[in-house]
Amino acid sequence: MARTFDAADGIKKKPHPELARKARLSKDAPSLSSALFVALFFCISRAHAGDLTLDGPLEQGALVHGKTEPGAKVALDGRPLRVAPDGSFIFGFGRDAPAAATLDVVFADGAHEERALAVTTRTYDVQRINGLPQEQVSPDPKVLERIKREQVIINQARAVDSDLLFFERPFVWPAVGPISGVYGSQRILNGEPRAPHGGLDIAAPRGSPIVAAAAGTVTMAEHDLFFTGGTVIIDHGYGLASTYQHMDSVAVKVGQRVAAGESIGTVGATGRVTGPHLHLGLNWYEVRLDPALALGPMPTAGR
Repeated sequence: MARTFDAADGIKKKPHPELARKARLSKDAPSLSSALFVALFFCISRAHAGDLTLDGPLEQGALVHGKTEPGAKVALDGRPLRVAPDGSFIFGFGRDAPAAATLDVVFADGAHEERALAVTTRTYDVQRINGLPQEQVSPDPKVLERIKREQVIINQARAVDSDLLFFERPFVWPAVGPISGVYGSQRILNGEPRAPHGGLDIAAPRGSPIVAAAAGTVTMAEHDLFFTGGTVIIDHGYGLASTYQHMDSVAVKVGQRVAAGESIGTVGATGRVTGPHLHLGLNWYEVRLDPALALGPMPTAGR
């Protein structure tokens, strides 16, 4: 019978089958442990994917409502978002938002989820008007100074970052009537681009009632601004604010808490307008949103 040699006695012995099996298991143990760890980590990450939901169209001008677990941290393209105690949060896309965005969530246990968002782009109406008198295109220095001063006040009112939770509730239409101006449209006067239309115009007779689109706190109540005339801004919490312009009468004061559907004034033609209507704006901090996307269909009759 042929034998094999071992280093100790000059004879190489064939290992026992059971000992060889145990040796193989011992050798493979680190790789098996690593595989189990990776699988467990993957399962944990997958479990957290169900703890992030988004409600709202992912398109330019849209307000999006999010929900995650309490204690999570959320960021949009690196910008930290406020997250309510119940895990609710909001964000918005401006008129010219890029076609892609990234939402990052770090959960309370340290797990992380990154979600790529495809943002639908829109086409806006552009109107060119030439041959206008220059004074109608460029205000004189005195008027320009007033415009700048008033814009600072408007920006401050919209920059309020309160912990109100009214942003979680559905919005109602503040007035009812034909839509006479849409979000995102733009005029070019004598070759000079004007600021795009940042809201929605609702045509209605002078004196028609205007109600708050959602509950909140009044942060501006002005009767005579140069461009917007009677103007009210209401803070709904977490950077979301609604704006009402060209009002004939203003029935609220700064600091006043209003309920959704509560009267705040009447439709007018104050400021620089050609006829009575309500200009409704919706802002997420400095980002101007399309109110039509947040409000849904206008009621046909009544409220």
